Amino acid sequence: MPPSRMISANGIDIFLLEQGEGPLVLLCHGWPELSYSWRHQIPAIAAAGFHVVAPDMRGFGRTSAPADINAYSIFDTVGDLVALVAALDQKQAVIIGHDWGAPVAWHAALFRPDVFTAVAGLSVPPPFRGRARPLDTLRESGITNFYWQYFQTPGVAEAEFERDIGLTMRTLLGRGFSDPSASLFIQDGKGFLGDARPNRPLPDWLGAGDLAYFTEAYSKSGFRGGLNWYRNIDRNWDLTAPWQGAQIHQPSLFIAGSKDSVITGLIGAKRVTELERVVPNLKKKLIVDGAGHWVQQERAEEVNAALIGFLKKTQ
Repeated sequence: MPPSRMISANGIDIFLLEQGEGPLVLLCHGWPELSYSWRHQIPAIAAAGFHVVAPDMRGFGRTSAPADINAYSIFDTVGDLVALVAALDQKQAVIIGHDWGAPVAWHAALFRPDVFTAVAGLSVPPPFRGRARPLDTLRESGITNFYWQYFQTPGVAEAEFERDIGLTMRTLLGRGFSDPSASLFIQDGKGFLGDARPNRPLPDWLGAGDLAYFTEAYSKSGFRGGLNWYRNIDRNWDLTAPWQGAQIHQPSLFIAGSKDSVITGLIGAKRVTELERVVPNLKKKLIVDGAGHWVQQERAEEVNAALIGFLKKTQ
């Protein structure tokens, strides 16, 4: 494991993994993950001549988890990264995010181009702000069982996930979002995990020690902090009204697995096809054949090569 420390920024205490010297690179994880999700990228990027910092994001792991749901807006999460750059005595950084960390990275580049000089997003395409609130749009389309909706009521998903945290993490990470059983629509009485199987074999990229690390961390933190990010989806739409139609002009990179349901659905596939509408300075779009949602863990060598190549070209 790389060295770790706690640092205070933006009114919270942030746990981070840190390695290397050189230009600053921030790695932002998603849900339900941790800074540990970047364990394959941190040493590789550091060895390439960069100062790599991977925080447990707000509400996750050992980082502070404010009780107020409203403390998890896109302004709060981006604010953490802006403050973290300053707390590290730096003025600029390249920011890279996966899953929920990708919208944070994209918005950080959008809000503060003076701080974030280049941006890479994994799995989740750059923001394209629709005409109405996302949850309202789902409801008006007749959809009432999408997982975003299931996560809205405090305590419901927490109770499901915390009933058996080892089984939860084995299911969420081991199954991913490309498995046919991993529907993003909730069946009555089955919850998000559906027919979770304790004997589900782990994929090649996830060892027993890795699973134990995630399980121990979530046994201590619970799931409330991470789920509160979803409870700000409509609020984030409200807050980002001034950036309607805005573009991100910094050098950018997009990486995703070909079997990741985030990009294979109708909306996701369209957004990947139209990336340049939001990021006109896109340097590369890498779709890793056969990879699922946890692409930087599943296919570390290919992801590392793409990230390091991108970082070297942006310096």
